[in-house]
Amino acid sequence: MNVNLKLMHTFLLVAEHSSFCRAAEVSNRSQSAVSMQIRQLELQLGVSLFHRTTRRVQLTREGELLLVCARKAVAELQTGLRQIKESVDIQRGRLSLACAPTLAATRLPEILATFQKSYPGVTAHVRELASAEMLDCIRRRDVDFGIGPRCPNATDFQFQPILLDEIYALIPICLDAGPRETVSLLELSHMPTLVLTGSSAMQGMLDKAQKAAGIALNIKYEVQQVQTQIAMATAGLGAAILPRIAIPLKLDPRVRAVPIVDPPLVRELCVVTFRGQFLSPVAARFVELLQRLITRPETPYEVGAEAPIPLRASRTHRAHLALAASQPA
Repeated sequence: MNVNLKLMHTFLLVAEHSSFCRAAEVSNRSQSAVSMQIRQLELQLGVSLFHRTTRRVQLTREGELLLVCARKAVAELQTGLRQIKESVDIQRGRLSLACAPTLAATRLPEILATFQKSYPGVTAHVRELASAEMLDCIRRRDVDFGIGPRCPNATDFQFQPILLDEIYALIPICLDAGPRETVSLLELSHMPTLVLTGSSAMQGMLDKAQKAAGIALNIKYEVQQVQTQIAMATAGLGAAILPRIAIPLKLDPRVRAVPIVDPPLVRELCVVTFRGQFLSPVAARFVELLQRLITRPETPYEVGAEAPIPLRASRTHRAHLALAASQPA
């Protein structure tokens, strides 16, 4: 039975409008052409599809059955065509995102490389921005989405959590030679410290923690790049306070990386979009990959071992970390 899509489309128009005249107007064809196509379809099926009177057009029982089947078939066809179009868009599309600098310099390159292997035709544009600038960029729709820390007061945005990133101290051995698994904020206040000035989220977290603990850090240097911060800590200028994700896998023997406790400091990294925004097929596919790969461990290592040994959190730190993760952002 050779029933083509043109006949089925005409049938749907007549059935949905209950009128040959209206179907002809919608399809921009003559009423006689519409009638001829319906007769052709009825001849192929061997049944009448409409009861025709001078006043109304009504589906027969067979016509009602065909209407149900035709609607399902058209819906399936539209779904398939949409999937094909999305696939083409992904293969040839453009990805634009904003990312926190600490993440852009660590996990993001490998994730982009994996994405490029599957979608070599996609062009990616990455902007490294601190939290405030990232939100402005998303609001202006300059990028598809952002990847950065949750901002509790940014109610115009949606934050989809992807990773809990602990805050560490990178302590020069010359300032603190004794072995330790953690460091408290009080202990850090007795050392010169190095902080990032471009991270409004990190600054807000530190300000809140200092106020709650009733202490003030001895901030000796403020820098904009985490690489500068690490280099200055390695030179013995102070203890760098930075996200764990930014710590190199292989540490210089002149520094030690330990998590901050009392209070524990943890930032929640998220995919950030403007509230109510829908991602393009390219962006949605990248976010799926990001969610799968972002949690792959890139653990900082202890120094002085022939084979790198991952740092292990103490029981105390694990308890503090669990407490911090359970608190509302």
